[in-house]
Amino acid sequence: MIEIPSDLHKDLVPLAFLLGNWAGAGVHDFPGSEKCNFGQEVSFTHDGRDFLEYQSHTWVLDTEGNKVRPLESEYGFWRIDADRKVEVTMVRHDGVVEIWYGEMADKKPQIDLVTDAVARTAASGPYSGGKRLYGYVKSDLMWVGEKQTPEVELRPYMSAHLKKVVTPEDVERWAKALPDDMPDDGIAFFK
Repeated sequence: MIEIPSDLHKDLVPLAFLLGNWAGAGVHDFPGSEKCNFGQEVSFTHDGRDFLEYQSHTWVLDTEGNKVRPLESEYGFWRIDADRKVEVTMVRHDGVVEIWYGEMADKKPQIDLVTDAVARTAASGPYSGGKRLYGYVKSDLMWVGEKQTPEVELRPYMSAHLKKVVTPEDVERWAKALPDDMPDDGIAFFK
């Protein structure tokens, strides 16, 4: 279920499917890096202005699914214009700053992004750009990222399947929104 908060900036309504906290797992595989499964927590929040604030933390998982060590962290801001063009500014833990542009698909919650500009600190590794695809599929958030360096052509390197994290406050809010004429037993509800 996509919920649109009453205080969400009107320009951000097409991005409402991203809002909330998400958690899940994925696969990381890029030449020169360790191939691994990873866990991920993502947060998309808003404060009434015309952007979403984004945070993502990933960590390497062992074969039992336990956290081993941090993998990547990202922070950014997402905007969308009236023509469904999406703009993302992002900074990553390794000293990379990126500007992403893309667009939202017609009639579905899917966003394709491509890097437009990349700036790197002296400490960051080689990186020259990427692509990302985000989609809301059956109430889950899925994404795949592609990456390129001067030595490696653009290729997929990370993907994940994330579930919405439900808080006790969410449950309370949904319970208060139930109609007053709900049947006393669950069976009658489905008749």
